[in-house]
Amino acid sequence: MQGWPLWASALVMAAAAAALLIGGGPFTRLVDRLADRTGLGGTMAGIILVGAVTALPGLITSVLGAARGDAEFAMNNALGGIALQTVFIALADVFYRRANLEHAAASLPNLLAPIGLSILLSTVLLAGAGPQVTVLGVHPVSVLLVFLYWYWLRLSRKVGDDPMWRVTPTRNTQHDEPDPASRRPGESLRSMWLKFAGLAALVALTGYATGEAGLALTEQTGLSSGVVGAVVTGFVTSLPELVTVLYAVRIRALHLAIGDIIGGNGFDVLFLSASDVAYREGSLYGAMTQGVVLLVSLGIVLNLLVAAGLIRRQEHGIGFEGVAMFAFYALGIGFLMGMG
Repeated sequence: MQGWPLWASALVMAAAAAALLIGGGPFTRLVDRLADRTGLGGTMAGIILVGAVTALPGLITSVLGAARGDAEFAMNNALGGIALQTVFIALADVFYRRANLEHAAASLPNLLAPIGLSILLSTVLLAGAGPQVTVLGVHPVSVLLVFLYWYWLRLSRKVGDDPMWRVTPTRNTQHDEPDPASRRPGESLRSMWLKFAGLAALVALTGYATGEAGLALTEQTGLSSGVVGAVVTGFVTSLPELVTVLYAVRIRALHLAIGDIIGGNGFDVLFLSASDVAYREGSLYGAMTQGVVLLVSLGIVLNLLVAAGLIRRQEHGIGFEGVAMFAFYALGIGFLMGMG
């Protein structure tokens, strides 16, 4: 798309956003049924199934940027998506009037997730501050991030199956259990997986279009690649998470809603590992700018606020943590825009 006019890049970006918005509802309903049919549960289905697919646009966008030597674009696209998607939890609290989302969907896997993600993001900060050693052009921390992510998933499943302490249930607590009523007559598990694969392919295609359009916008507008990655492509590639979390709240699949954001954020951290492989000019972390450090730090703060909300468990309303998430996100993006 390099050499295309600005309006063409904007049109491609808008078309990709529209496709993600339209496909979000059917995709959420499908995964909610798969969670019940397979016994996976809403949280783990959100983390593994929804998180993986909704992360595809951001993954492809970041890898495209890294492969073309734009490390800042690649990192800011991933990290901007993490920050924005975390704020979607507070946004869902505004739409779910029955109870505070962190109260209703309280569980040990959901509580473990923002803590695990903060550890992953802190590891990224350490990689940027430490020596830039590479093996076959890849920093060892990129491999460590994959291991930490795998360990987090394993631990989430373990504490969900055999918790050492339990959340006190209230009248607004929703238990993460299969719903027999979700089964549709004549719908086989095989047909459900085929639909899932088709929707995943559509989401991946929008990721390629978004990445190409975002890189072109950087050249056409004169904006820094970091700002375009964090604000423009980061927003578009986060639309699947926005649609999914709001639709999941609408159908009262609350654990799926939390798992969607958690899973998407976890995969977004792995964008950095994939981007490090695609980046051929040394260690990706060695190219960290002040703006990248700001976004990593913002992601840590926002996720710890989510953990605080899950521990505090305010029963109704958005809560102090939700308001603080909006404020910190606005402040962080304001600082980033000020950096140019």
